[in-house]
Amino acid sequence: MVEKELRVSKIKDGTVIDHISGGYALDVVKILGITGREKRVMTIAINVPSKRFKVKDIVKIEGRALNTEEVNKIALVAPHATINIIRDYCVVEKLEVKLPKVIEGILKCVNPACISNSNEPAVSKFYVQSEEPLLLKCHYCGYLLERADVLQNL
Repeated sequence: MVEKELRVSKIKDGTVIDHISGGYALDVVKILGITGREKRVMTIAINVPSKRFKVKDIVKIEGRALNTEEVNKIALVAPHATINIIRDYCVVEKLEVKLPKVIEGILKCVNPACISNSNEPAVSKFYVQSEEPLLLKCHYCGYLLERADVLQNL
């Protein structure tokens, strides 16, 4: 008999980020500042078959919780992700990542002439024009950021 199921070991305590858009797991790992040299078990699965999205990525991190800013950054590259908090091998909390309508202080505008890039005390602010494909509009100069701009910026 041939096994057709993907087998990934469960984690005892930590975080599982599931339903990441296919091919974006490494961007999520980068957002979290993970280099691979941490002394913890991690699993990264890329382009795994998914009933909901055809393909998805999964990141499992033993012994690590996420803060609100990290979750908000993940929403920029994986707006449909779910975050499962694991304690003693059980899911104790399940959070759906939600891309807010307004994003403040996380990204920089890529327009060098934007006031948010000057020495003025202006906190960057973007409005979500579209989730798929990702399109953000700068509050100050109207410049449109696409997913590639966001990935370079995080």
